[in-house]
Amino acid sequence: MVNNGHTTSGFKMKPNSAFMALAISSLTLLGNSNLHAAGLEQLRQFVAQTSSGAGEFSQTVIARSGRKPQIASGTFSFERPGRFRWHYEQPYQQLLVGDGSRMWSYDKDLNQVTVKPMGDALGATPAAIIAGKADLEKNFDLSEGTPADGLEWVEARPRTTDTAFASLRLGFSGSMLKVMEIGDNFGQNTRLVFERFDRNPKLDPANFRFVPPAGADVIGGE
Repeated sequence: MVNNGHTTSGFKMKPNSAFMALAISSLTLLGNSNLHAAGLEQLRQFVAQTSSGAGEFSQTVIARSGRKPQIASGTFSFERPGRFRWHYEQPYQQLLVGDGSRMWSYDKDLNQVTVKPMGDALGATPAAIIAGKADLEKNFDLSEGTPADGLEWVEARPRTTDTAFASLRLGFSGSMLKVMEIGDNFGQNTRLVFERFDRNPKLDPANFRFVPPAGADVIGGE
């Protein structure tokens, strides 16, 4: 889901849907936890104990070229496994919806919808951390990161080379996912900060259904 400004998403200068599926994506735990637990322990607690979530995020994309960072923000919700809603509200409107079998990406300005099978959209992607199944070691090589900025960090690298990103860092505090940092194969770095996170809320199933707007250009599908 990392936007390179002109290639992977098809939406020029807009967030890349593969990044999300922020994406996926999608964030905090039940029960008491050790505020100083190592990053891997907090990650595993997060995956095991978080079945749903909702909140707000901000995103900053820094290009290798050094051009001005791209800043976006919006809201998210998810329900494991494979259901999520990721809405970029600023500076452009883009909606990403995973319904459990397909992922829909809607660009409001273009009135364009892209749909992919969920297996193709998730897999070894950041979205799998948020909304996927609890099988991280299957898709990622995980290791402890160096504590920094008041957070415990986990380093994750995809086991397959057929991914849109090269590296992933996850920052935790009190078993809550606070930050995701993604390095893509184009030299870009994306930083997601979860400004608000409600854990295990009861969510309306309608959040994870998508019907293309009338007249929209639909790409992909069955």
